[in-house]
Amino acid sequence: MTTAREIMTAGAQCVGESDSLVEAARLLRDLQVGAVPVCGEDDRLKGMVTDRDIVVRCLAEGGDPGSVTAGELADGKPVTIGADDSVEEAIATMSKNQVRRLPVIDGHDLVGMLSQADVARNYPEDRAGELLEFLSGGPVS
Repeated sequence: MTTAREIMTAGAQCVGESDSLVEAARLLRDLQVGAVPVCGEDDRLKGMVTDRDIVVRCLAEGGDPGSVTAGELADGKPVTIGADDSVEEAIATMSKNQVRRLPVIDGHDLVGMLSQADVARNYPEDRAGELLEFLSGGPVS
């Protein structure tokens, strides 16, 4: 059984919950990613912020990305996967929650990020149709 830990991108960087969205956007740019975990003062995962969140939930609403914090957009309980959970469980979690990226946790520690691309690169070729079905939320025709 392949685990999330085996195929994740290790060393995920967090934006602080009190950091501005400008700082979050710079981290997204520097890491060349579309989503970044938001961590609290206790270094625990508080949520995720995407580039889309910044545009749609701040800029389009007339917000100031210099004064709105990452924590303000990282509402709700983040969808995660355990480091030792199977890839199949990760796929099911992504499909059920309609997310493309999962923070990977070991206990309470963020240890990496698992994206659909990580899964696709490591999924057996003979099961590609099954993978597409899971990720799209329905049968592939």
